[in-house]
Amino acid sequence: MGIDGVGPGVPWRVSAFQLAAGAPEAAELVARIRGLRARILFDGGRRPDFRDGEDYVDDQELDFGAWHFVGRREVDGPPVGYVRLSTPQTARLFQSRAFLGEGPFEDLLTEEGLGTAETFEHSRLVVEHRARKLGLGVHLNAMAIAAARCLGAKAMIGTSGTADGQDLFHERFGFRPVPGTRRYVERYTEDVVLMLYRAARGAGEYTDLVERLEPVFSSITVTPEQALGDLPRAHRGAGAPAVTIPAPGAGRRADAEVWRPVLFEPQRAEDRGELDALLASGQVREVCDTIEEQLRELVKSRDPGRQLAGARLEAAVAEQLAGVAPASYGVWAWYPWSGRLVHLLPREEFRLVRTDRNRGRIERPQQRELMGRRVGVIGLSVGSSAALTFAMEGIGGAFKLADFDDLSLSNLNRLRAGVHHLGLNKCVIAARQMLEIDPWLDIEIYPAGLTDANMPEFFSGGHGPIDLLVEECDTPYVKIAAREHARGLGIPVVMDANDRGLLDVERFDLEPERPLLHGILGGTTSEDLLDLTFDEIVDLILTMVDRERISPELAASIPQIGKTLSSWPQLASGVALGGALTAEAARRILLGQPRPSGRFYADLELLTRADRSTVA
Repeated sequence: MGIDGVGPGVPWRVSAFQLAAGAPEAAELVARIRGLRARILFDGGRRPDFRDGEDYVDDQELDFGAWHFVGRREVDGPPVGYVRLSTPQTARLFQSRAFLGEGPFEDLLTEEGLGTAETFEHSRLVVEHRARKLGLGVHLNAMAIAAARCLGAKAMIGTSGTADGQDLFHERFGFRPVPGTRRYVERYTEDVVLMLYRAARGAGEYTDLVERLEPVFSSITVTPEQALGDLPRAHRGAGAPAVTIPAPGAGRRADAEVWRPVLFEPQRAEDRGELDALLASGQVREVCDTIEEQLRELVKSRDPGRQLAGARLEAAVAEQLAGVAPASYGVWAWYPWSGRLVHLLPREEFRLVRTDRNRGRIERPQQRELMGRRVGVIGLSVGSSAALTFAMEGIGGAFKLADFDDLSLSNLNRLRAGVHHLGLNKCVIAARQMLEIDPWLDIEIYPAGLTDANMPEFFSGGHGPIDLLVEECDTPYVKIAAREHARGLGIPVVMDANDRGLLDVERFDLEPERPLLHGILGGTTSEDLLDLTFDEIVDLILTMVDRERISPELAASIPQIGKTLSSWPQLASGVALGGALTAEAARRILLGQPRPSGRFYADLELLTRADRSTVA
């Protein structure tokens, strides 16, 4: 049993059960609930007291006798959210009583005209990060309030954190903070406040939702086993639906694989409901709303000859809005990894304005043609510069990104990333940054890198085949195997070697019999490159990039790798140049403009020598 989440947006399955202390297997069942709860509260180390060694710990005696509500996305899916409702039978164990103190707690009830027999406790609302932004917290909270009203509650009391706006979230349901009760609690690493709810006063903004849920409370009651499914005791790994939180120091964090924004169209009723739920969830850390300025840019860029300004400009904006309130126009993009909610023009208008300054170099018909192309990028160190440049310039509307590596500290000398990205997969970082430029980009990631198993899907499967490959990986086998696939499918390949501005272009779309890497390796195939030693890899890469043409600095560095140097020397300036070179080549290839196969050098040291100066 269970019930789909009531209200607009994503359907949620909410189930409820009550567990007495003497029930068979009660201790084990409660332990499983505590493991789920504590893992979410631990929040990647934000609240370290909820973890003890390998176990997530949130032991509270009042779990016995309380009502437990479990939320999941699919009927048989794993739990992703939880809330507890304690009845008057366990009033002596209420955590709000312990928080306030025995005497002050009783005094508060007396002042409010309440008795212990009619006061329930609401606590432990916890929701996985990815489910919060889609409104599960709203559904669980509403269900707990509906259940309390059905069970005869005149009031509900409970403590709430404040760091992420949890108290404001509860206020939207009709809870109010009790004056003088806010204080810092070490275990939660934030200020906590006592909050009180009166059933007779409705449920604030969600009164209608709560009233719709009241009649169905009895139908969602199930056995604990049905509610918990296969949830393990500590809920470590084992099918966690959204976030797997590792031990401290493991190099990952909550939502480490999240890279897609969520888009809301406020003119659609169901999206408005989800957007309201997101704003109520406490997850939004920053709201960025420049829609009116974007509208001004839109009307001016559509007809620059009108020289719109002042009242004429505002009239043109009003005409564009056509009676729609600015707050409801366009799209709101939610970026869960940063907590930012950003208001944007609709997709086509957004892209028209965003690429307006490309005109004169890339005209709008060409822009539309480029946005219809799909680009594959292998290797997101040097390749990240290419991917971001492509996204900025509008070269490709869809991308496939492959890299098995996580960002390390030594990568920050050349990758556009921050210290907060350390430990994240490079595909995830690049995808996030590209989608912060254009949230409508169609991006697929391959965080295990390119392998024999996924290579056919990378080139031809998923959302569609690629039109161009940017190859920037360091593994000789993959470099050749990828070219073998590209040649077989007629896909052009571009590469930057990050030394002397070397750009390599292979037009397999025009020359299906062209030898790989211009025949530099002769008849070598990918199968010949398995199980190479380090010295053999170095020698092969030097052959690929033409050891006679590499820079003197790189030539001098090669013998020192593994001795005085930890790896290949690379600079941010060279990586940035590589992004520009591959973008220029890709744009010409995808638009059918001249860009022949070959190897070309944009050596900045040579190009900017004194004798090259155009100034007398």
